[in-house]
Amino acid sequence: MNRNRITTICAALLLGSAPLTSALAQDPYPNKPVRIIVPFTAGSATDIIARAVGEGLRKELGNQPVIVENKPGAGGTLGAAQVASSPADGYTLLVHSAGHVANAALYPGLRYDPIKDFKPLAMLASVPNVLVVSPKANYKDLAALVSKAKAEPGKLLYASAGNGSATHMNAEKFRIASQIDAVHVPYRGTPEAITDVISGQVNWFFAPITSAIPMIKDHKLQALAVGSPQRATALPDVPTTVEAGFPNSSYDFWIGLFAPAKLPPALAEQISKATATALRSDAVKARFTALGANAPHVEPAQFEGFVKAESAVATKLIQQAKITQN
Repeated sequence: MNRNRITTICAALLLGSAPLTSALAQDPYPNKPVRIIVPFTAGSATDIIARAVGEGLRKELGNQPVIVENKPGAGGTLGAAQVASSPADGYTLLVHSAGHVANAALYPGLRYDPIKDFKPLAMLASVPNVLVVSPKANYKDLAALVSKAKAEPGKLLYASAGNGSATHMNAEKFRIASQIDAVHVPYRGTPEAITDVISGQVNWFFAPITSAIPMIKDHKLQALAVGSPQRATALPDVPTTVEAGFPNSSYDFWIGLFAPAKLPPALAEQISKATATALRSDAVKARFTALGANAPHVEPAQFEGFVKAESAVATKLIQQAKITQN
């Protein structure tokens, strides 16, 4: 076979393969399961919200499986680090809480930058924290707890779902505002902290309402106040910490969806829109109502600016409360 014949055949083969190559390059997203990494334990507020939204997101992504994986530890940094180093292809996402933006100030040797290494995709929920105690402690109200703490400085114990977590930050905001001296006890996650409040091993905990409300309704926990700026719709008779007499004590606990920073803009827009539609679905709205969570409407660009602003707020609180990673 002469050289011209060979050249003609090769050219024809290349032309014939072009549509196939193009089709492969344009495979619709998603064409395999999507993983959502939650850097906290199962049963935590972040986990509960991730699973509720994940089910709605599955329906918006052509019923492609959306798998939630828990990777707890080190204040949520282990799971976040995994996502930061994952391919930016939309198949590995992160659902994290307000504690995400605190970690740069808390962990000087952090392997990733919470702002630069992530693309904020959607604000998922605002979740009030509720200050809970054991009913056996017989506190009439929040003022009674504060009086007890001031009468016994350094003796009362308060739980958190981990050092630097949103529950810890809320507790520190309140501790500073109320001018009490108490001892922080970090737990692996929210369920473990709640268990020890019920048993009396620790005195109080700013628990996410999504995790605490079943125990409150069963009278295993007593709610003294909510840490959010407004009262929780699920607990309308429980005052905010500000209403209870402690100015500058409110804290916003939010949960958001993130991707690796280099996610292509078109893909980021697709996932953001699918998430927004899922949040508006009757199933997710009903689930959020039952959990006491809210789904504020925030555009992706607004959410990105919000995350940056929250990072500055968290850094200031960490410095003021003198929180360290240990």
